[in-house]
Amino acid sequence: MQLINEITKKNMGRKSIKDTRKPEIITAFYKVAKKMGYANTSIAKVAKVMNINPSLIIHYFSTKEDLKEALIDYLLERYLLIFKIDHEKEYGLDEFHEIIDRLFSKKWNKLFDDGLFYDFYAESFRNKKIKRKYITILDSLRSALTIVLTKLNNQKLLQLPDPAHTADLIFNFLDGAYFYLSLVEDKTMIEKRLSQYKEEIYVLLRLTK
Repeated sequence: MQLINEITKKNMGRKSIKDTRKPEIITAFYKVAKKMGYANTSIAKVAKVMNINPSLIIHYFSTKEDLKEALIDYLLERYLLIFKIDHEKEYGLDEFHEIIDRLFSKKWNKLFDDGLFYDFYAESFRNKKIKRKYITILDSLRSALTIVLTKLNNQKLLQLPDPAHTADLIFNFLDGAYFYLSLVEDKTMIEKRLSQYKEEIYVLLRLTK
């Protein structure tokens, strides 16, 4: 009986194969879709890259549609990594400048692929489930920035009549900027535009760098 209890405890503390295998499949699917495009990606191609039988993927994701939903969650979770906010922290102007620098940088591209992000974004106009996922993520980003702007307001470092509205304006500006810059191939031009856009945000907030 004691031996059974010890084995049970070990198994409870060990990650199941399911817990580790699903993220591996999603990551492989992302890499294949990033290279070939979502439309040209199949479960068979992902299985080939992973050197496993397609039936193993189907065991975890019954259809390509199921795998697509998991991939969208993966992309949006990485999107959230851009903007982490500590709700307990008191933000000053130095920290705020760091946030703006992070938002207006091409480091975003290291987190997720623009092509896939906009593929699924376009599909959100036809798929309510995907639309809800995008709205949830985008609203959470705006909410996080609102918290920071409100903290700066409370410290009299900013004088914003409506921090939530300002946060919305910044992200609307950011969304448009990144859609345009995702089409630009000249890296020098991208950096120049990002710098200009960032300065516009400081003008909006009546701040100087």
